[in-house]
Amino acid sequence: MYENAFNKIERDLRAEEGIANELDYVEQTSWVLFLKYLHDLETERQDRAELNGEDYTPIINGGFRWDKWAAPKVDGEFDHNAARIGDDLITFVDQKLFPYLAAFRQSATGPQTIQYKIGEVFTELRNKFRSGYILRDVLATVDALSFNTQAQRHELSQLYESRIKRMGNAGRNGGEYYTPRPLIRAMIKVTDPKIGETIYDGAVGSAGFLCEAYTYMRSDTLSASDFETLQTRTFYGQEKKGLAYIIGIMNMVLHGIEAPNLVHSNTLNENVMDIQEKDRHDVILANPPFGGGERREVQQNFPIRTGETAYLFLQHFIRKLRAGGRAAVVIKNTFLSNTDNASVALRKELLEAAELHTILDCPQGTFQGAGVKTVVLFFEKGAPTRDIWVYQLDPGRSMGKTNPLNDDDLAEFVELQHIRASGPKSWIVKRADLDEDTFDLSLKNPNAPEAEALRSPEEIIKDMLARDAETAGILENIRGML
Repeated sequence: MYENAFNKIERDLRAEEGIANELDYVEQTSWVLFLKYLHDLETERQDRAELNGEDYTPIINGGFRWDKWAAPKVDGEFDHNAARIGDDLITFVDQKLFPYLAAFRQSATGPQTIQYKIGEVFTELRNKFRSGYILRDVLATVDALSFNTQAQRHELSQLYESRIKRMGNAGRNGGEYYTPRPLIRAMIKVTDPKIGETIYDGAVGSAGFLCEAYTYMRSDTLSASDFETLQTRTFYGQEKKGLAYIIGIMNMVLHGIEAPNLVHSNTLNENVMDIQEKDRHDVILANPPFGGGERREVQQNFPIRTGETAYLFLQHFIRKLRAGGRAAVVIKNTFLSNTDNASVALRKELLEAAELHTILDCPQGTFQGAGVKTVVLFFEKGAPTRDIWVYQLDPGRSMGKTNPLNDDDLAEFVELQHIRASGPKSWIVKRADLDEDTFDLSLKNPNAPEAEALRSPEEIIKDMLARDAETAGILENIRGML
């Protein structure tokens, strides 16, 4: 049912001139899904209140309720007479609905409330539907979807994730929002977050890390108080880009987190020297954007000043971690060996401020469309680095769109990491053996079989001449037989 619904929405959107690509598809699907989700949530809360003999005041009132404008009904049947269509529907959405919802940002009691999230979403978003007839078809399809059970939300979340993944093929910016879920799950298993700890991603994107961590930590045996903690006081994130912020909110909602603690802001605008204990977290999971370049005034917020965005994020994460806290952060593998001042200084800081206990070396093609190799740094705050366990991930095949990373590829890494075993693909780097001037962490597997020495040019030429002479002799013999 849900797969068919998503496919129908996609077919409708292909005919909509205001929607140009996969990014627009996910964005416009998101706001419609979000409003249907809110309606189902409010209906559930109202029913619960009535059962308890309590009053309930809806967040969204009057003609802005889903069942008044999106799917008006009489006796459970769609009311064609009350439903807006064509230009009338588009005018209502653009000039009344969106401004009404955006105003919640000012009227909400605080940034962690669902009212504030509604205001944030509809301040950022613009309706790109131009045909009220196509929008009407999409609204009818979404109205048939239900968010009432965990199983339903799970199926919807999987379909939504598949659309986010496809955004990576819609252009360079789309790929910024998607980290392979098997890699995320491996990072979570190693950091092993617990109920009562807080989890943070300062480059939240589509919120894949927070959603997977929620799935990892949630179980049917949780007490009511633990579930409340998981819902409201566990997951935190920040995101700079408007579209990614919207997608992240919707992704968390579909995974079952009712009011995500996501903030729409540039994480790097925060001066890391102002971070206090109350701002810190127990677990950090992130894949910060690399490349690019931040303005000089942003670089002033960091002791190690650099235009490399990922280096600024890494400094932020080191200071955002509580003593004893654990982090897993994806970064370009060139960080391990670059000789520029910022790279050297940052490696030194990481080794001294935290115990860098594990490096996962990812193969080329782990991130589809990215031309760089990456590593995952696992570190714990509070004690300097001693020995580093390195694992060289080798799935035994070329990675790509048709051969993406899967959970089985990472099973051995997760198993061996706990015992830090050495083997053909893993080894220990001793802190005492590092160069004190460069802190170079270049990965060279000492346990890999040595490659055969390359032959000299003279040997190659001699071999070629011998083969030519042999071929000439064979040809002479054949000619003699003719």
